[in-house]
Amino acid sequence: MSAATNLDRTFAALADPTRRRVVDLLRKKPRRAGELASAFGMSPPAMSRHLRVLRKTSLVEEDSLEEDARVRIYRLRPEAFAELRGWLSEVEAFWGGQLAAFKAHAERPRKGRQP
Repeated sequence: MSAATNLDRTFAALADPTRRRVVDLLRKKPRRAGELASAFGMSPPAMSRHLRVLRKTSLVEEDSLEEDARVRIYRLRPEAFAELRGWLSEVEAFWGGQLAAFKAHAERPRKGRQP
């Protein structure tokens, strides 16, 4: 799959406010699916659908506990965010360059211009 397609899928996954809030919670620490469902006051199946989207886009990963394989722990995958961060850095660099050029143009002395 191309980098552009991955990026499109990442943006689509993060377009949902609930999924962005899940990412915010997982930034603090890994959590069980049940904890996430409780934090949002939603049913486990509803949270499971959100987590499935985040897993398919590789934004989160799941692990099971050794003592109870039925329990799933979710955590962020930093690698998935690196691609997003790279794209945002490119966009920021472009606009930084554009704004610097505009500033230089606006501050350039003009002939016949009164101070």
